[in-house]
Amino acid sequence: MPSPLPNPVNTPAWWQLLNWIADPIQFQQKYSQQYGDMFTLRLGSLGRPIVVGNPQAIQDIFSQDAKFDIGRANAIAEPLIGRNSLMLMDGDRHRRERKLLMPPFHGERLQTYAQQICLITEQVASQWHVGQTFVARTAMQRVSLEIILQIVFGLSEGERYEQLKPLLTQWLDMTDSPLRSSFLFLKFLQKDWGTWSPWGQMRQRQRQVHALLQAEIAERRTQGETGRKDVLSLMMAVRDEQGQAMTDEEIRDELLTILFAGHETTATTLAWAFYQIHRNPQVREKLLHELDSMGDRSAPMELAQLPYLNAVCQEALRMYPVLPVVFPRVAKSPVQIAGQEFAPETTFIPSIYLVHYREELYPNAQQFQPERFLERQYSPSEYLPFGGGSRRCLGYALAQLEMKLVLATVLSQYQLTLAENEPVKLQRRGFTLAPKGGVRMVMAGKR
Repeated sequence: MPSPLPNPVNTPAWWQLLNWIADPIQFQQKYSQQYGDMFTLRLGSLGRPIVVGNPQAIQDIFSQDAKFDIGRANAIAEPLIGRNSLMLMDGDRHRRERKLLMPPFHGERLQTYAQQICLITEQVASQWHVGQTFVARTAMQRVSLEIILQIVFGLSEGERYEQLKPLLTQWLDMTDSPLRSSFLFLKFLQKDWGTWSPWGQMRQRQRQVHALLQAEIAERRTQGETGRKDVLSLMMAVRDEQGQAMTDEEIRDELLTILFAGHETTATTLAWAFYQIHRNPQVREKLLHELDSMGDRSAPMELAQLPYLNAVCQEALRMYPVLPVVFPRVAKSPVQIAGQEFAPETTFIPSIYLVHYREELYPNAQQFQPERFLERQYSPSEYLPFGGGSRRCLGYALAQLEMKLVLATVLSQYQLTLAENEPVKLQRRGFTLAPKGGVRMVMAGKR
């Protein structure tokens, strides 16, 4: 006999959805304190998901991913990333696509991208002036966008590059507040009434981006094999077991998925890392000491191996998971989670935030303490900034490499300080959570 939905939150569905959009962290905190590790929400069109904050229960979910539909549960993202995105696929098609997309993001490919990441960071940082205030998140977005354009799309100059750059930024900035993010969650706001309506503007920018990407793909098709190493070229060259290539639509939607999953998220985490490094002098000193010990001519991949730098990045990802929850999962058949049987069509949302702030796992969880990652190893259900199971973020290795090399490059060369002493708050930005105001910093001088 299937278990009833645990700990149903009984406030009106519209009220829960508005709170979920406005402040998903406080919302989860409140009900986890009231109900514990599992509670059931009512989120309007998003259904009645069970939020799970217990690592063992999350392990039960990840180990049974084949019993869930995950693409179907994330249809809310389709207007942004397209229906051919890996995120929205299930079953054999998901396995095929993931296998095809794996190679560019792992192993020796990363080494070819490392130098490029450092050069792009130097180009952006070289525009800062002594005494000038800048917004860390905006600066990191510039770095991250260049990395996407050059390493993923293979564009560093030319008309298409010049057109895509501002277009992508404008498109992403359309959801830069809880209010502007709300039309991603509220279907009735998704009406295209031309360019004077928010959704109409969103759609128009999307069509422009699609047209530019399609033109780039078509041009590459006519060029044939060029030996280029960018992710787009590798995606076009790859074949499945039947010898089939990815279609233009699949490639385009995967490029947009990488843009949304890899650009916004990395820029946001870097902004948080700069914020905490400069709030905690002892962390900054320890990190600079480690970087300085490498000398001037250290190779990027050597920098990426530094233990304390790695721990700082891990702690930033723990404290500020860009997505507060893992992709929802809808059970296709009865499933056993935490010793209870649940009926088909039950939706589960593992909470990254609730796990990352469990005191028994992370003592003094509200404090930035990179040392915790030097002292112990965490399992995939105890530390999950990139999700988990069969849906772990495909680009996690590239994202971590980017974080480490950007921090190492900037901190080695520049003295920065925070422009304000007030604590920075979280704010909804599309599907993600970002620092409100973007973390204002001052370039105090060169090192």
